[in-house]
Amino acid sequence: MRFAVGDVHGFRREVTAALQSRALLDDEGRWSGGRDEVWFAGDLMDRGPDGVGVVQDVMRWQREAESAGGELGCVLGNHEVLALAVRRFQNAEVPGGSRSELPRSFAMSWLINGGQARDQEMLTDEMVEWLAGLPAFARLGTDLLVHADTTEYLGWGDDVEALNSAISAVLHSDDIVLWWELWRTMTTRYAFLGSDGRGRARRMLDMLGGSRIVHGHSVIGDLRDLASESVEEAWSYADGLVLAVDGGIYDGGPSLVVPLDG
Repeated sequence: MRFAVGDVHGFRREVTAALQSRALLDDEGRWSGGRDEVWFAGDLMDRGPDGVGVVQDVMRWQREAESAGGELGCVLGNHEVLALAVRRFQNAEVPGGSRSELPRSFAMSWLINGGQARDQEMLTDEMVEWLAGLPAFARLGTDLLVHADTTEYLGWGDDVEALNSAISAVLHSDDIVLWWELWRTMTTRYAFLGSDGRGRARRMLDMLGGSRIVHGHSVIGDLRDLASESVEEAWSYADGLVLAVDGGIYDGGPSLVVPLDG
């Protein structure tokens, strides 16, 4: 079986319980999914109480899954980009803003977007290396997993391999302007809603391959104009070409572990 996990945002206990409910973890929180394939949709950190603990868990589960013949991975979320940028650039001003804008910095964006001081304090070099190595896109069978529901990724490359390579190069560079552009790209959303949403999803799939886009980032309650407390499952839209898996856990919604097969 293949599963996608919605944005966790530091809610460590909740995602552990959700994975246990699918028999992917045992009562002790160890991998029990055998040869199953589990991928997180990004945004492991920020907003919630223990983002660094979630990163530790996902890194450990990845090793345990591999040892069991399964697979566990994570695509890059905009909050991973932000956490890495704050660590690298701190309060440095990002050049290039308009005269009417306040000075731009990753530290300011991190505070505005729910950054947690504990996460930054406890990040290790090993975690930073792991986070910087996350792909932007992953193929899960015929599904294309990506964090954000945006087509602006396509400005970074014209196939999955080129996109992942270009974004990885930014994360291993010291070019603060490129880092900011990547952060901006991954904060855009809602590309697959509305009358043109299906067409945009179809064009992205035609370019990158796959039969369905699976994404986090935009909370299902926002996409459907519902309270997050009312969300119970993933939402298929754009005539079935797109599946949203972010239950909005930081907004009172569930931690979703979504089966992708069948």
